Amino acid sequence: MTSSLDLEPKPAVIHIVRTRGDRIFRGILIVGGLISFLVLAGIFGYLAQSAAPILKAFGFQFFTDSSWYVGDGLLPSEGSMDPPIFGILPMLWGSVLIAIISVGIALPLGVGIALSIVYLIPKRAVFGLTVFIDLIAAIPSIIFGLWGFFVLIPHGVLWSAWLNEKLAFIPIFNVEFPAFEQSPFMAGLVLAIMITPIVAVVSRQIFSLVPPELINAAQALGGSRWTIIRDVVLPFSKGGIVGGAMLGIGRALGETVAVFFVLQLFFDEVNWYRILESSGGSVASLIIAKFGEASPLEVSALFAAGLALFVVTLLANAAAAVLVNSSKGKK
Repeated sequence: MTSSLDLEPKPAVIHIVRTRGDRIFRGILIVGGLISFLVLAGIFGYLAQSAAPILKAFGFQFFTDSSWYVGDGLLPSEGSMDPPIFGILPMLWGSVLIAIISVGIALPLGVGIALSIVYLIPKRAVFGLTVFIDLIAAIPSIIFGLWGFFVLIPHGVLWSAWLNEKLAFIPIFNVEFPAFEQSPFMAGLVLAIMITPIVAVVSRQIFSLVPPELINAAQALGGSRWTIIRDVVLPFSKGGIVGGAMLGIGRALGETVAVFFVLQLFFDEVNWYRILESSGGSVASLIIAKFGEASPLEVSALFAAGLALFVVTLLANAAAAVLVNSSKGKK
C-alpha cells in the first residue's frame, strides 16, 4: 500500500485558448517581422551588389586606408593612368567617436530628465514637460544642423577653448592648433541634443514600470528618495536604459545633415581621440558631401561606405540586445 507521501504531484496542464483576434494579431506581428527582415536583407543585398567593384578592387584596404582620391575614375584593371584611392578609416572611426561623445552627453541628461518626470516633478507639470520632450524628438535633423551651425558653434568654441586651457593635460582635450569651429566635440553636442529626447522617452517608460511594491518596501525600510532611485529604480531599469542608449547610438551613427553642417571632413589621418580638433568626419557626412558630384566609380565607393556603416549599426544593435538580455538575467 502506497502512502500519499510516495505519490508524485502531477504537473498542471494549462490550456491556452486563443480567440480569433489573438490569432489575427499574432499573424500581423509575424508578417511584420518577416517584412522587416526582408527589407533589411534587400537593403544589405543592394548595398553589397553596388559596392562589389570597389570591394573587389581594394579589398580590406578600403576599410583601413586614410585617403580619398578619385583619380581618373577608372580602376587599374580598366587601364587607369591615374588610379583612384579610396579608404574610409577616418570617416568610419569618426562616426563611432561622434556617437560615443553624443551618447556620453545625452545618457545622463536623458536619464535625469526621465527620473525628474517620474519621481521628482509635481504631477501637474508632468504632462506639459512630457509633451515638450516628445516634440523635441520630432524636430527634423536639418533644423538641428542649422541651429548648431549658427547658434551652438559660437558658444561651443568658447567651451572648447576653456576645456583646452584648463584640461590640456588630458590627451583628448589637448589640441595642437586652436581651431575649434568644426570638431567632433561640436558634432557630438548637436547629436546629443537630438538623441536626449529619445533616451528620455525610453527611460521614462521603463521607470514608470517599476513595481510600486518595491518602492513601498524601500520606503518602509526608511530609504530616502535618492536611495530608492539608486538601489531600486536604476537596477530594475538598467536594461531599458541600455536599450535607450543604443537607440541613441543608432541615430547618431546614421545622422547626415546635422553632422555635415558642424563637422569638417578630414582624410589625411585618423583623429583617434582629440575631440576638440577641427578635423574628423563621419561616413554619413562623407556620403552627403560627395554623392552629388560623384563619378560612377566614386558612387560605388560611397555605397561601400554605406555598407560599412550598415554593418556597424547592426553590430551596435546586436551588442544592445546582448547587454539588455544580460542585464535582465542579473535582476
